[in-house]
Amino acid sequence: MTLPAIKVGFVLLSPSSNPIPSTRIAVLNMFPYLRSGGFDPHIVFEPGEASSRPDVSGLAPRLIGEGFQVIVFQKVGGPSVEALAEQLRAAGIRTVFCVCDLIDPDMAAATDATVVISDFLKSLYPPALQHKIHIVHDGIEHPERFRAHASRRRGSLTDPLRAVLVTSVNYNHLPQIVKPPRWLHVTIVGRYVPPDAVVKYARQMRLELQHAYTMRELTAYLRFLADWRIRCVAWSPVSVYRHMLDADVGIIPIAAVESASDGETIPSWKVKSENRLSMKMSLGLPVVATPIPSYEPLIRQGENGFFARTRGEWIEHLDTLRDPAVRERIGQAARASVLQRYSMEEQGRLLANVLRSLVVRNTLILP
Repeated sequence: MTLPAIKVGFVLLSPSSNPIPSTRIAVLNMFPYLRSGGFDPHIVFEPGEASSRPDVSGLAPRLIGEGFQVIVFQKVGGPSVEALAEQLRAAGIRTVFCVCDLIDPDMAAATDATVVISDFLKSLYPPALQHKIHIVHDGIEHPERFRAHASRRRGSLTDPLRAVLVTSVNYNHLPQIVKPPRWLHVTIVGRYVPPDAVVKYARQMRLELQHAYTMRELTAYLRFLADWRIRCVAWSPVSVYRHMLDADVGIIPIAAVESASDGETIPSWKVKSENRLSMKMSLGLPVVATPIPSYEPLIRQGENGFFARTRGEWIEHLDTLRDPAVRERIGQAARASVLQRYSMEEQGRLLANVLRSLVVRNTLILP
């Protein structure tokens, strides 16, 4: 006898028609795997634009009436969401807090389970909540895309090594490396304006100059703009893969400042997902990265990638990767090491296990 599908509702951080990466990766990409695993997923709330503190008042009667068994809150919280979680609990509906790169003990306490993306992020929750915390990584979105062989270039003034940095930050400097050596060109793919938007680009540059409060910062920014070894290009879902596949190496330099910003309990870089690293590794790119907690389980130094902490280490490891044979060996090892562990199929399985355990537990508790 076929059991009925488990009905699961998702309260989204951003609209499904224009999702931010966390909504796409943690929720929308998971729907096919949940369906194949015996679940019936639905979007029950989505904002007009991304909102981490939505007003979901009045939603409980509909969710109860439509027979949902589990409701997942994707990176949203606040009084309205916490009140909804309490109403659903009273009605026997299980709730899950699904979060990638922040810590919210209030939501973890208000829900039956919390999903995070790393062991480090889990460790930051209070001991009393640890039994509720589960790990589901960000899944690799395009495992079919990869470089079968490294290019033959060895890095020279006339034929430089090509490095790619994909970031959500609109960098006005190159962290850690600062100034690339003469044999290296860097493409930064981020929140930059398209090349045809000349007026917008001029406005962006003027705003950046206004924010350079000291002469030292202003000088550094002007040098960054003038450096012919650095190219800044606009991110798009299609072009980002083209730039990565055109590169010889992937780089992820992070300004690892220990102090937290206003409103943070821990520096934001420490709780970032491994997604940018696993994505580059899955393409067969050898990667040099700043060691942060979510990256540390992925890289075996010198085998499938490199960690670098100082500019000297960055230049040393990039120099090693000028050898095409080394790039190919490390790139192939990188791809092999992440394909299964960080696949969407595996993350769908892990998420399904969390949801299923709640429903089984609920069945055992309810009369």
